[in-house]
This record gives sequence, structure tokens and C-alpha cells, in this order.
Amino acid sequence: MGDIHQFLNNGAAHGKQTGYISAGSMASGMPIGLPYIAIRGKHPGKTLWLHGQVHGDEINGIVAALNFLETLDPEAMHGNVVFTPTGNPHALDLRKKRNPYDDLDLDQCYPGNANGLISERLAHALFKEVEGTADFLINLHTMNPLFDSKAYAVYKVHPQSTVTEDDLLQAIALFEPNVACRMRVEGTGELPGNIAGGLDYQCLAKNIPAFMLELGGGSRYEPVNVELAQRGFARLAVHLGIVDAGQSRQKPSSVRRVTKRGWVTFAHGGIFVPEVEAGATLQAGAVLGRTRNLLGEPLETFSIAQDGIVIGLRRDPVSHTGERVAFMAWEWDEYKLS
Repeated sequence: MGDIHQFLNNGAAHGKQTGYISAGSMASGMPIGLPYIAIRGKHPGKTLWLHGQVHGDEINGIVAALNFLETLDPEAMHGNVVFTPTGNPHALDLRKKRNPYDDLDLDQCYPGNANGLISERLAHALFKEVEGTADFLINLHTMNPLFDSKAYAVYKVHPQSTVTEDDLLQAIALFEPNVACRMRVEGTGELPGNIAGGLDYQCLAKNIPAFMLELGGGSRYEPVNVELAQRGFARLAVHLGIVDAGQSRQKPSSVRRVTKRGWVTFAHGGIFVPEVEAGATLQAGAVLGRTRNLLGEPLETFSIAQDGIVIGLRRDPVSHTGERVAFMAWEWDEYKLS
């Protein structure tokens, strides 16, 4: 086991430890490492792991988790909290989604490969620390920087895991997200790539409850989403028995569960002006927005053929054929919590 596991289990006094999980080095000799903060409670209990950033433009979760850690008192804790602010330091420094040295999507690389490309090595270095240490993990994300979004959650169901859908939704509800999206892992056209390589899905395979929390738009600080996440972290810590219930209020009785979603895309390049807000619930026939060309001539009107929820909405007006207008929920229900 790595340094974090040893700190949390070596019988030493409670408190805080910081350090780096080693993953290699650059040509200059500069080390490649994943920073961590581990807070060990005075009393034994579960370990909540917050992972701040898989893609390099996902900032709000980092700020929220740092704020939350400042509220913790190891003297009063029954268990531990671990925070890894970045899993993809190269991408973070450039504020890009992918690692520039292999162009891989890190959240399709878990559990990783100790002898692979740098993204695979980063995934391996993190996952070997998570496995055997975490009792619950939240994988923090945002949407693309070109989009606005109300906070929402994404979760998967692993057929061999002891973690149930109800387990995940009970925890997700503590964050009061706009929606909780159940994402299918097999190819459905929702998103391309190796969805089973997500950190949350690989945690589920090890019977560690995990989900993705999407906190607004990328590459910017959004106080509303930061504060929402911080409140949710506190409630989840209560839920896990790590901190006293006095730090949290009662959870909601239901959560809006999305079971089908998809993208609306541009057929023609032009200038897009939205006519709704991200997070809105719309009836069939509603107009998301319109595009014009640079001569001022109308190009496209984006009206929806069925009721939908706007999960994310494009805010960059400059658009090209095949780019995304909006991310929509098409089927959902109100999931009642036990």
C-alpha cells in the first residue's frame, strides 16, 4: 500500500498529512506527482475520498474540496477524508481536457497500467492508492468551458458490484443536483470511447461506491456550484458517520433520475444565440436558440420535438457543423428515497 494508506492505518496520532503520489518524471528531471491531502480522524471510521480533477479544465471541484477540508476538525472525526486535487497535472497546467503528451482521455484509462502511456500511469498511480483505502469516492467534474450547466450528477451501475443504484442515489441526493443521470457503459452513442474506464466505474468494480459530480462550466470559478458541492461534502460526511450530524441539514426525499440523454448538434456553422437557460425543464416545441450566418441570414432554429431538461447549454456563439448546441435529458422520473 502507498503513503496515504500507511498514514491512515499506522497507529499514529490523528491529524493531517500532505504529499505527492509519484507517477514518473519529465526530461528535465521534474517529478510527475499527484498532490494529496489526507485528514485522519481521532476515532476509527470510514474514508471519504474526493478527487478534484480528471480533466484539466475542471476547476470548481478543487476549490470546493479545499474549502470543505478547512472546516474539518480531526479531533472530532470518526474516520478520514482524502483529497487528490488533480489526477491529470499536465492537462491542468494547460487548462485542457486531455493530457498533451498522449492525447488520451484520462477518465477512460482506469484502473491504469504501470507500464503504459503517461495517462495510463497516472491512472494506475491513483487507483492503487484508492483501492483498499476509500470507502466512498466522488469524482469531480465540470462541463466543457464553452457550456453553462446547473450542478448535476452522473452515475453508473456495475452488474457485479455490491453497490446498488439506491446506494448511489441516496448519496447523490445530498448534493441536491438538478438531475442525476444514469449512464450506460456499453456503447449507446451517448458518448464515445471506453466508458468502462471511468474512475467511478472501476471503483464500483472494487465495491467502492462512487459517482461523478458535475459542477457547472469548466475553466472558471462559479461560487454557486462551489458552495453547493461544499454543502454536499458535509452532508455526505455525516451520512458516512465521519462528522457530527449537527453540521448538516435533512436530505431531500427524492432526486430527479435521468435514464436517457443526448446531444443536439449544429448542421451549419454560424453564430448561435440561446433563448433558454441551462437547467431549464422545457415542453415539446420549445426553442433552445437560433443561428445566423455572418450576413445576418437565419440558418437554424433549434426546437425540441419532446419534453426535455437542458443539462448543459452552449454559451460560445461561434459554432461549426457537428458541434454541440445543448446536452439534453429526454427521459426521467422522480426517484423516491428510502
